[in-house]
Amino acid sequence: MTEIMVSITVLSFLLTLIFIFWRPFDVNEAVPATIGAIIVLLCGTVSLHDLGKIAETISGAAITIMATIVMAIVLESFGFFNWMAQILAEKSKGSGIRLFWNVNLLCFFMTLFFNNDGSILITTPILILLLKHFRLKNHQKIPYLLSGALIATASSAPIGVSNIVNLIALKIVGMDLYMHTAMMFVPATLGLVFLVLLLYMYFYKKLPRKLPQGPINFSNPKSHPLMPENTPVLKNQDSFMYKILLFVFCVRISLFVASYIGIPVEAMAVFGSLVLLGWRWIYLKINPMDMLKKTPWHILIFAFSMYVIIYGLHNIGLTDALVHVLKPYVAKHHLYASLLMGGTLSVLSNLFNNHPALMVGTLTLTNMGLDPLTLKVAYLANVIGSDVGSLLLPIGTLATLMWMHLLKKGNVKISWKHYFKVTIVVIPPTVIFTLVCLYYWVHWLF
Repeated sequence: MTEIMVSITVLSFLLTLIFIFWRPFDVNEAVPATIGAIIVLLCGTVSLHDLGKIAETISGAAITIMATIVMAIVLESFGFFNWMAQILAEKSKGSGIRLFWNVNLLCFFMTLFFNNDGSILITTPILILLLKHFRLKNHQKIPYLLSGALIATASSAPIGVSNIVNLIALKIVGMDLYMHTAMMFVPATLGLVFLVLLLYMYFYKKLPRKLPQGPINFSNPKSHPLMPENTPVLKNQDSFMYKILLFVFCVRISLFVASYIGIPVEAMAVFGSLVLLGWRWIYLKINPMDMLKKTPWHILIFAFSMYVIIYGLHNIGLTDALVHVLKPYVAKHHLYASLLMGGTLSVLSNLFNNHPALMVGTLTLTNMGLDPLTLKVAYLANVIGSDVGSLLLPIGTLATLMWMHLLKKGNVKISWKHYFKVTIVVIPPTVIFTLVCLYYWVHWLF
């Protein structure tokens, strides 16, 4: 590996990140990632053989996430999310405190049912509309929007299927979805409870005690990025929506069953999305071909391109350097492995986004020669750092960057400084608490 190849690879990586965060002319993040990947390929850092390995690694995860997004688009065709927003307002019963808990509960379940990016895309516009309906001022909207975004993104930690980068990392480590959930769901959920309690204490004095009540109407088709132009008015809406909800829940359960018995997870995800597409076709007479336009295919391109760039960094020795520094401590004790890898991934995620950070961290672990249990603990700590620790700065996750963009479109003002004033208080203690919970939970299991 020549010095020129190393320099080009590092420079391509840095420039790619700069353009992803900067996004001049609102360019899609897949564009700079693709350009960076092409440069890395042309300079020879990544071979054609490496490309095959990369495609094999990310294909299942990408298909699963895309199938989930298709399900979200189909549900919006039925008016599911408008229905959910109305329930959210009704259950709050005019209480700003009750609304806070309902918002965070909604964001948690949306991530579990779909994924973190989809949850942000679905819930943020609905919350903006809801808060406008309640005629709240800008500073009164922030507690709901910010806490909802943090919970929605952090909720991808309990189950690997809620985040594309988690699924990719699972493939690298050789860990199935069932084992990931068994070891991770309890500590990550405890961490989420801890986070929402910290957020509640931080925002308590800013939450309005009473909200104006009245009918909620999301009649503007431009109010939500997934909303079709003619959202149907369904007969027996509540009954129909509960059936849809039950079906989606069964599909999510099937992913874990499939993982346990050795069936490809992506096969069950695709099956679920196809059934919903057929259901919509029969019920609403909407041709499934519309998915070709509505599905964000750029996610596949982005994930593949970023992995090519990260694999280039791996080939020039980045992971070897990390192995040399971290292995003596990670291999020494499971608590050290949890705290050190979780802390390292938190730092890396806030420096250059959690997607490449988790990829680097996972490749590093696979080259440490750890025993199976230590590898699993360290990997799960990586996920906590990537999914929760990355929330310290807006650049830590694409979901947060997308959230900031949606707020701007909704005329809700929040600066990076305001964001950081909240996260510096709640994120570091949450990460440490969750990593310690992981250590004790794993030792109780094994």
